[in-house]
Amino acid sequence: MAEHEMQAAELHELAVERGVAEKRKGSVDPEKVNLDLGFANPAPDRKMEVALQESDTETPDDEEPNDYEKQKLRRVGESLPRSAWLIAIVELCERFTYYGCQGLFQNYIQRPLDGSLGRGALGQGHQTATALTTFFSFWCYVTPIFGAILADQYIGKYWAIVASCGVYIVGLLILLLTSLPVSLEHGAGLGGFIAAILIIGLGTGGIKSNVSPLIADQYTRKRMAVKTLPSGERIILDPAVTIQRIYMVFYCCINIGALSLLATPYMERDVGFWSAFLLCVCMFTVGTTIVILGRKFYVVRPPQGSVITNAFRALWIMIKNRNMDAPKPSYQEELGNARRVYAWDDQFIDELKRALVACRVFVFYPIYWVVYGQFSGNFVSQAGQMAGHGIPNDLMQNFDPIAILFFAPILDRLVYPMLQKYHIPFRPITRIAFGFFVASMSMLYAAVLQHYIYQAGPCYGHPLCDASVVDGVAQGNNIHIAIQTPAYMLIGISEIFASVTGLEYAYMKAPPSMKSFVQAMYLLTNAFGSAISEAFISLVGDPEVMWLFTGLCAGSFATGVIFWLLFHHLDAQEDEMNVLDAKHDELENKKALANARVGNEGTAEAARI
Repeated sequence: MAEHEMQAAELHELAVERGVAEKRKGSVDPEKVNLDLGFANPAPDRKMEVALQESDTETPDDEEPNDYEKQKLRRVGESLPRSAWLIAIVELCERFTYYGCQGLFQNYIQRPLDGSLGRGALGQGHQTATALTTFFSFWCYVTPIFGAILADQYIGKYWAIVASCGVYIVGLLILLLTSLPVSLEHGAGLGGFIAAILIIGLGTGGIKSNVSPLIADQYTRKRMAVKTLPSGERIILDPAVTIQRIYMVFYCCINIGALSLLATPYMERDVGFWSAFLLCVCMFTVGTTIVILGRKFYVVRPPQGSVITNAFRALWIMIKNRNMDAPKPSYQEELGNARRVYAWDDQFIDELKRALVACRVFVFYPIYWVVYGQFSGNFVSQAGQMAGHGIPNDLMQNFDPIAILFFAPILDRLVYPMLQKYHIPFRPITRIAFGFFVASMSMLYAAVLQHYIYQAGPCYGHPLCDASVVDGVAQGNNIHIAIQTPAYMLIGISEIFASVTGLEYAYMKAPPSMKSFVQAMYLLTNAFGSAISEAFISLVGDPEVMWLFTGLCAGSFATGVIFWLLFHHLDAQEDEMNVLDAKHDELENKKALANARVGNEGTAEAARI
């Protein structure tokens, strides 16, 4: 027995020595140490395992954690850089303008100028109003493709945003001027509105595709690092957690801006649409000024030349060869095609493959956006069929951003850290699927509410009939407008999981040289959602709209289930995919050093000559 203990002690010393050597290389694998000592099946010596884990695997602060630490230590995010907050304020101003205008479009288009149905302008009816507002959403999420190409390939994110701000202001001025009473009376309203939304859409696209990756660019850490807190707890500073927090803050700023709908519906009702549009112009001017004056504070990545063109060329080679690795120079060398010259390296193809993973995940998003789009269209019309008690029907939209602003900090500061503390995984794919489920609950609530609207008088299944007219204005059925609140709040909660995580996923999975383009691919799913919504325009009416809500409830839930079944395995690959940005930067630094060394040697040679 004593001999066995002595032998075990000797083996333990050898293991510790080997562990120290392994630690210098970055990690320790106790099983590997035992195998190296000659044991095919290492003995279950718990004390030796504990010694290796607690004494010999501790990574020094500011260095990358080993595999054991990644499993056991709590992951936390860092504070946001000051420049990130500055960009968040710019987005707040832009979204104030966007939602402040868009939220009024349904009434502006649907109701007549004479005020018989409440404050209106163009008098085009419910279906036309829904069709035009849906087209506006569609257009605003198609144009990011152009803004992304302009930024990634030609002028960079910052200057693409500045140029887009100029275009945006032109569209806002057209909207403002053609909404003045004198313009509406002379028939300039409809033509001016269509021209305005086309131009505003171009400006929105250039901003949306670039501002969300630009804010994440302000955070420069690419690899995990160990840190010891004053309490003695060892944690991991995880860039993925910080990016998640950045987009949570970013989305909160979006929804603070969306609270413009607290003011603009009353300005619409009491003064006129033009006053609300004027407020939006002023706010957007503030945001543009911040963009320009804050130039020196931003971390700005330069454009990468023909990166988009190269990406499509590489994709064509993948398709033609039916092999994802076919465009790699190393792969072509193995086939004996060493003479072929490519404008990229193996790292670029690895990054492109990662981007394709994100784009594949985004395929299901259009269904979510169809559901989301109801809150600024059919929900507004539904509110108009209810007893308002002095509350404008388009004011109810504010419960969407209010829900986000209430629940997002709770999730970011309480729920997510608690899950991290107890090592309960709640990775991006799971969060997105959960967002689909919550969105389906919103549609279920709206469908049930619509049923009760039809059960209430005085118009029952035909809201806003002649029997409801009071003082020349049609009133809704006798069901209080406040009952609609949960439908908006459920949509808002779903956004925290589906929309915020989508922004995060688009940034983290995109190659550094294609951040704007992959972000635009994500935004494009919103355009597809709007296109699908256009197909349902025939269901925008009574009583068909109730069945529209019912169908969207079933569709969103089923899509969430299918989405999770197809992609939940990607959650396990998160760390591996997220580290590619660090590898890209390290490769670029090596290239820069190599070029500098060659340049210095050339300079020295020239001096000798």
